[in-house]
Amino acid sequence: MKKLALFTMAVLFSFTLGAQIQTPQPSPAAKIWQTVGLTEVTVDYSRPSMRGRTIFGDLVPFDALWRTGANAYTKISFDKDVAIANQAVKAGTYSVFTKPGKTTWEVFFYTDTEGGGTPAEWDDSKVVAKTTVPALSMEMPVETFTITIDDVTSNSANLGILWENTYVGIPFAVSTDTEVVQNIEKVMSGPSAGDYYTAAVYYSSEGKDIAKAKEWMDKAISMTENPRFWQLRQQSLILAKAGDKAGAIATAKKSLAGAEEAGNMDYVKMNKDSLKEWGGM
Repeated sequence: MKKLALFTMAVLFSFTLGAQIQTPQPSPAAKIWQTVGLTEVTVDYSRPSMRGRTIFGDLVPFDALWRTGANAYTKISFDKDVAIANQAVKAGTYSVFTKPGKTTWEVFFYTDTEGGGTPAEWDDSKVVAKTTVPALSMEMPVETFTITIDDVTSNSANLGILWENTYVGIPFAVSTDTEVVQNIEKVMSGPSAGDYYTAAVYYSSEGKDIAKAKEWMDKAISMTENPRFWQLRQQSLILAKAGDKAGAIATAKKSLAGAEEAGNMDYVKMNKDSLKEWGGM
């Protein structure tokens, strides 16, 4: 009996040791983070690989609900309100489910975020947004399931899904323009030179009211004792957009002189290129 007890303890000890060994997960966890305009977007998901298998239409059946990855639910978080297919989605965290098809995918953003596989009982009332998007073929296969945030602009981006020979992009929009304009209008009640400058550059870069951008930039420069070459550079661009070529050339020459004095060759080149374009060199 004593020998049997010792043998049993040895076996149990060997299993305990085995449980402490760490091995790689077949579908490792991943997290991506992206700023879209002024909105922070994060995605938490797991990444299975093909390993010689046929994925869509086989491992992942067509027209059946899929957890869009492996292991726990795939989750996306927005720190501000967004819009998906013209559907308002409040700031928060949502799970992403899909129904892959041969030519299109259905995509669902779901309020339940804890669990694995797919929900045992699907509840349409928990779908905050749904859309149908085209499934695009890729020439180069993607071995490991990948989620990206693509085509990022100030106001929108695509949630990209890539695996095997398929790419799916789910567009979403953020309220950057509304938020910035509200901030600008609020600050304009008592703006500093920096506020005028930031507002002017935003209006210019986003193709908004260039006359207003010129007005704000003129105020910013007039309130600045010694405008730096990068500030003068932005003023010259706004003057050019506003149709004041002579003013743009004169300001670009000041920016060029400042950049040469500072040894900033990037701004030297940009100013020279603009002066050539405007007939100032």
